[in-house]
Amino acid sequence: MVKADKADKVDKVDYKKEFKQRYSASAKECALVTVPPMHYLMIDGVGDPNTSADFQAAVEALFSVSYTLKFLIKKGPEGIDYGVLPLEGLWWCDDMACFDIDDKTKWQWTVMIMQPEIVTEAHVRVAVEKVKKEKGLPTLDRMRFERYVEGLVAQILHIGPFSEEGPTVEKLHRFIAEKGCQFTGKHHEIYLSDTRRADPAKWKTIIRQPIAVVSAD
Repeated sequence: MVKADKADKVDKVDYKKEFKQRYSASAKECALVTVPPMHYLMIDGVGDPNTSADFQAAVEALFSVSYTLKFLIKKGPEGIDYGVLPLEGLWWCDDMACFDIDDKTKWQWTVMIMQPEIVTEAHVRVAVEKVKKEKGLPTLDRMRFERYVEGLVAQILHIGPFSEEGPTVEKLHRFIAEKGCQFTGKHHEIYLSDTRRADPAKWKTIIRQPIAVVSAD
């Protein structure tokens, strides 16, 4: 990435376009995609995201630090302005037999936001301390900056409210079985819409499942 030559020059980067394969999917067809390792801000928790105050606090902390990082990079020697990437979530249960879409109280989750490669651990430390001083969010103590590896995944776009994801998830799972693959990681969702403003019927969510090809042997 080329840095700005002058203090008043800012390069604008659209990482969603640069990483189009990671942040776009078809609503009609499932697809196989190889996702490279990426760094994320992450917070873990447990419970129904629709009713959990802890979940909402985790999301607030992630966006607060992510936007602080954005402005640090923009105003710093990097001189790069970029849009904060979408919120993402990993979902699972220790006993996957309890992973009931109608009863999310036992769900475990990791909410996370991908950070561009120009963001370093040093940047994150500065941003977290700044948000602590300004907002005092207790959830910040659980935040981590971590490299996440998924590799080969199957994915599809779901359009509509989260409560209606069932058929889309089932379609993805059938696709995985038909391809002779098995699950290797956690159910992954990428939230492309601003749920505070958009009509729930138009919410866009990428449903992703890490997989591995089962050997014929």
